[in-house]
Amino acid sequence: MILASLSENKSIEKRVAITPDVVKKYISLGFKVQLIKNYADHLGIKDKDYEQEGANIINNEDELISNSNAILQMNILSDENLKKLKKNQILIGVLNPYSNEKKLKEVALKDIKCFSLELLPRITRAQSMDILSSQANLAGYKAVVDSFAYFQKAIPMMMTAAGTISAAKVLVVGAGVAGLQAIATAKRMGAIVFATDVRIASKEQVESLGGKFLTVDGAENLETEGGYAKETSEDFKKKQEELLKKTLEKIDIVICTALIPGKKAPVIIKKNMIDVMSNGSVIYDLAAVQGGNSELTKVGEIVDINGVKIMGDENILNKLPVSASNLYAKNMFNFVNNLFNKEKKFFEFNLDDEIIQKTMVK
Repeated sequence: MILASLSENKSIEKRVAITPDVVKKYISLGFKVQLIKNYADHLGIKDKDYEQEGANIINNEDELISNSNAILQMNILSDENLKKLKKNQILIGVLNPYSNEKKLKEVALKDIKCFSLELLPRITRAQSMDILSSQANLAGYKAVVDSFAYFQKAIPMMMTAAGTISAAKVLVVGAGVAGLQAIATAKRMGAIVFATDVRIASKEQVESLGGKFLTVDGAENLETEGGYAKETSEDFKKKQEELLKKTLEKIDIVICTALIPGKKAPVIIKKNMIDVMSNGSVIYDLAAVQGGNSELTKVGEIVDINGVKIMGDENILNKLPVSASNLYAKNMFNFVNNLFNKEKKFFEFNLDDEIIQKTMVK
């Protein structure tokens, strides 16, 4: 069985799906690993680093695709390369089936099995494969570091002979994996941290990290069985807006992380709320690509509204591609390991396995 991986479009994606340390793990299962030439050069990982672990380097994309049983990617293949896939091949990655529905249906008609890792169920057995958690951890950390770099004041409280500098006040919107990491990072750097989430269960986690949890009066727990946030009622939204507007008057930095799987990101920070923020404040919107939690976010731009900077990176993990690739490659290996029948040496699509059933794009 041959596993392959092609280069991503590096203008939008610098992460890779296979790193040298997982090559030997695949080989130990009985796979051959083939990669396109200069696969991870941009990360400082040379072809010889992969070859030393047992991978084969191929110079021709057509040959690489044609000879492989499974193709492991970060994102969906280009339209041109999708057309080259053949019957019984497997494609695994973050395929975004909501946006790529038509493409994936056409691929499925050719009897090609596609697995999208962002659809993994939140169960204990899938934790080692959970790409959303591993990548969100890094995103939450980096969002804080970048927003602090743009904030033109010191973060921790400092007592000096010349006077005292007050600690920066940070609000984290959404206390999922990215949000919790943002809280932890901001606290470590000396900020006073507040957080809000529609899931009441997040309160204990926020407070365990030293954050203050902001609760809407009469709030109910808006959490799905899978641990994700539900959409809120209009009454809840109105109460949340009133609470946030009052809070934002004293906040220096906002980190937005709120997402609803498969849907447009909820707009939480409205223009009238931004208007009450102090000149020099920063909003970092991790939900930018899905529409943004801030009403004024623009993807790939830093918007200045009366001195408040709103940052909407298209792919924040392109700023940490080596760390992100290392985690993603391990998640991918654990998924492939679960999909592979080690005794019979072939991929087994057991739909009684919730992991396989939930991630298979039909």
